[in-house]
Amino acid sequence: MSPSRIGSSDPAPDRRPTPGPGNRITDVPGLGVGQAEDPAARTGVTVVLPDAPAVAAVDQRGGGPGTRETDLLDPVNTVEAIHALVLSGGSAFGLEAAAGVTTWLAARGIGFPVGQAIVPIVPSAILFDLQNGGDKAWGDTPPYRALGRAACENAMEAGPAHALGNAGAGFGATSGDLKGGLGGASLVMPGSAAGDAPFTVGALAAVNSQGSALMGDGPAFWAWPWAVGDELGPRARPTPDTPAPGPADFAFAPPSRANTTLVVVATDLRLTKAQAGRIAIMAQDGLARALRPAHSPLDGDTVFALATGRVPLTANDPGRDPLATLARCGLAAADCVARAIARGVYEARTLGTLTGYRERFGLP
Repeated sequence: MSPSRIGSSDPAPDRRPTPGPGNRITDVPGLGVGQAEDPAARTGVTVVLPDAPAVAAVDQRGGGPGTRETDLLDPVNTVEAIHALVLSGGSAFGLEAAAGVTTWLAARGIGFPVGQAIVPIVPSAILFDLQNGGDKAWGDTPPYRALGRAACENAMEAGPAHALGNAGAGFGATSGDLKGGLGGASLVMPGSAAGDAPFTVGALAAVNSQGSALMGDGPAFWAWPWAVGDELGPRARPTPDTPAPGPADFAFAPPSRANTTLVVVATDLRLTKAQAGRIAIMAQDGLARALRPAHSPLDGDTVFALATGRVPLTANDPGRDPLATLARCGLAAADCVARAIARGVYEARTLGTLTGYRERFGLP
């Protein structure tokens, strides 16, 4: 203790992480989110747009993934940064959303110059929402390319408080036997010592899971221990009569629909591709905290990690261990992912025969 603190009655500063002002991935400086939906088809697209090329990585653990341009995120490959990330409904049809985003960016001169060409790098992943009751009779013109372009346009107008629940890639999603949706969460991490720069971690999740976000048949969320304030509503915590967690058997017939939870975690730390990959790996723990089961043969669970590079790993102290900061970032990422997944279910509203959490449990 320094001499100035001996006998002092001043309280120690509160260094606990707290959510950013929007409690969304857009609290990370340098990121925007745009979304577009087709209500008739009950599907949609979410685009994460950095304001400058961002370092990115991916960790994919579900048994049924659908992705585009994810191999280039491997640290052994050449491309160091990306220009957008796309999450889409529509199963394989939804991969076309990235084509719309790519042409939208290129038309605005955003991308890597290759001779006289501009080539945007736009990794993407899709979830399965083809059997949710929407009109999928689109013939040879699926809506996803147009939805991708519309999501980019909407990002210019949405501001940081983008919609949650029935929005974007989560518009037609399901979670267990409930309506799924789009969720978000963030944490501002204080410096590990006085004078260190804080950094921000955020998560965005499109929840279309085979597993349930709830503990049994009641309203308590698996992710409740990581909730901040009332972000998961007044019934998120288990009550004394909630059955204790324990071994369980998901006795379900293999569904005719497929699933997938798609996640983007982001930070303003300056990371390499390999370091971002470690954050994506650690963030997968948040998915397992929030859903049971996770990473099943019927899901394409995928986590992207983005780093905008505004804050050095050793901010304000070149002698500080960067691995400690990296570990703190991964811990926060996992916590944010768990919260974002639960919020995606909490914020989703009934759509057709898919019942929303709040409607089922009598909440406004």
